[in-house]
Amino acid sequence: MKLSIDNLKTLSFAIYGLGKTGKSIVNFFKKKKIKNYFVWDDHKKILNSKNKKQSKVSFFKKKIDEVDFIILSPGIDIRKSIFEKKLIKNHKKIISDLDLFYLTSNQKKTIVITGTNGKSTVCKLIEHILKKRGLKVSLGGNIGKPIMESANNKSKICVIEASSFQLNYSKYVKPTHAAILNITRDHIEWHKTFKNYINSKLNIFALQRKKDLAFLSDKKIIKLYRKKKFRGSLKIISSKKYSFIKTKIKNSYLLSKANEINMKFIYQICKYFKISDKQFINFSNSFRGLKHRQEVFFKKKNLNFINDSKATSFESTKYALMSYKNIFWIVGGLPKLGDKFLLKECKNNITKAYIIGKRSNFFKKLFKKKIKYTVSNTLNKAIKNISKDINQKDNRRKNILLSPAGSSYDQFNNFEERGELFKNIVKKNAAKLF
Repeated sequence: MKLSIDNLKTLSFAIYGLGKTGKSIVNFFKKKKIKNYFVWDDHKKILNSKNKKQSKVSFFKKKIDEVDFIILSPGIDIRKSIFEKKLIKNHKKIISDLDLFYLTSNQKKTIVITGTNGKSTVCKLIEHILKKRGLKVSLGGNIGKPIMESANNKSKICVIEASSFQLNYSKYVKPTHAAILNITRDHIEWHKTFKNYINSKLNIFALQRKKDLAFLSDKKIIKLYRKKKFRGSLKIISSKKYSFIKTKIKNSYLLSKANEINMKFIYQICKYFKISDKQFINFSNSFRGLKHRQEVFFKKKNLNFINDSKATSFESTKYALMSYKNIFWIVGGLPKLGDKFLLKECKNNITKAYIIGKRSNFFKKLFKKKIKYTVSNTLNKAIKNISKDINQKDNRRKNILLSPAGSSYDQFNNFEERGELFKNIVKKNAAKLF
């Protein structure tokens, strides 16, 4: 059964997951007056169905077999689902919210960005630059605003952040502009192998046409792209094209090591939307960085307080560790499966590490005989320990950095909650502690 904007009302859907994504799909269906859909969430409090029959596992399990399409929310691992066997049996019917967007939206151009690190910054800055240019742009996807909220709006261009979870099940994603910024080991516990993770990212190019553009910089990914014989026009990111522009960028947030390659992608993509060099420079300099990504949120005398809570792997954290010196590093959380902590190139920038979270033994083993550390367990204790260790008579600039290199779920609901708590503790206690 083919899905299109014209036959939506004749089809049936099972919506699995009622977080932001699932709710955005339900709202879209309500606006389109589509009634033949069924919902499920593994958390009964979220499900909260008034119809007791529809709240039963047996009811939704039956509907998985009967419906035309199953829309899976990002992050749901069918191998851990109570509907595992049914979902595997009906795998061909599974689609993502990105698929629904492409099949029902009237957007003329889409810029889809994926990769392990830097996706949100790239998407947000592209949106910022194109809007400053006067173009009608919307932003959605994994960045926090579900893509279905952008469906059929008046924007001519849609910038989309795509996660490996979304792309893993996607079957209809067809970007006019697509980019993989980088790929390092991440989400292996979900994808099971690094190869599966890479292939999920490569799905971004699968349906591109000859006139569509594919942006890459990583030599290994370029090799895979050519091996798979994707049809899009490959554009290899050039350092030379951005080198002159870089000297004109005065925005310190964009000049960090983490954003070096990101800016090259952004510059080259924006060129295809007729952004002049002068506009690119001016618009980039007016951009404010995203929260929880090397966010310098507080300064006192010679102290910088930096919230990098979004860094949930060492690959992400190392950019912050390489960007600053005299670092008092707050680290900890749940390490990513297969993540490699290579401290050699940045350990000289670390004055001391303060370990938080429930996996302190993991980090202690990594740091032993390499860098100084203390186990603080909580953010509050870490900040108190740092205040005791800082030599106030030392006039060198010091950087108090939260860059956990682990996910937040051992102590927090998400990285945003972790970052906000860090900022609140610092602002509340800075006067008496520092």
